[in-house]
Amino acid sequence: MQRYILKRIIIAALTIFLVVSAVFFMFRMGNADPVAIMLPPNATPKDAKILTEKFGLDKPLAVQYVNFLKNAFHGDFGISFRYSEPALSVLLHKVPATLELGLAAFFLSVTIGLCVGILSAVRPGAWIDRFGRVFALAGMSLPTFWVGIILILFFGVTLRWLPISGRGTPLHFIMPAFCLSLYPIALITRLTRSSMIDALKSDYVLMARIKGVPERYVILVHAFKNASISLVTVIFGVLGYLVLGSVVVETIFSWPGIGRLVIVSFFARDYPVVQVFVLFVTSVIVSLNLIVDVVYAYIDPRIRYT
Repeated sequence: MQRYILKRIIIAALTIFLVVSAVFFMFRMGNADPVAIMLPPNATPKDAKILTEKFGLDKPLAVQYVNFLKNAFHGDFGISFRYSEPALSVLLHKVPATLELGLAAFFLSVTIGLCVGILSAVRPGAWIDRFGRVFALAGMSLPTFWVGIILILFFGVTLRWLPISGRGTPLHFIMPAFCLSLYPIALITRLTRSSMIDALKSDYVLMARIKGVPERYVILVHAFKNASISLVTVIFGVLGYLVLGSVVVETIFSWPGIGRLVIVSFFARDYPVVQVFVLFVTSVIVSLNLIVDVVYAYIDPRIRYT
């Protein structure tokens, strides 16, 4: 087991290294000059030279890369071109807003997805089952940005029930959290329904019913307990999706989190902020996948030898 975990950790570390390195070279090999973007219109060539030297952009690409890796190992990801602050500090300042939105969306995703999925499986053909299947199909098909625009136009502009941007009151959470959680709700609903239907047809559930076990106990303990094993990967995957999905949702609703920050930094060619964002997101997703692999290895020992 220890060898399996060590192998997964090495693969995870290598994945993070390759992704961050790819982003580093992708930005450095582009045609846009970040110094030109930062300088005012009346700047002189001397001003450009000073800024270029300040951020180390005058050095060869290989030297920049080695310095980046060396500094990143010590937690130094450079100074933001746009904010003139450490890139890591700029990102961490925005994390609470994204964390709040992500937790709200995750709560909605798991709660609604599991409830609708279980009810759909328990009552096949009923209205809740038909609703769940239609909702799952729509939620997995509609683009997030389109859903966000429709929500803003209907609830924000037409009805004026909800604020269309910003963060500050509980009402500001409703549209962004629902928009971000729509796809995960649909995914969890669909997989919960199929897993529960298979579990309810199993022999151990039939035996429990023959023994006179209460139906609620049969559903929540015997059936759901076994169906939940296949949902572990999905629920952990939802966390990764929420981090990536925040880029679109936060931009649409002007939510002051890391998603909106990276879009602004990308167009401003703020390399340090984009790089630390990629490192953060990659680390989160890879760590979640690592946890899933370890949990599955404990659940099913056969995985350790594949």
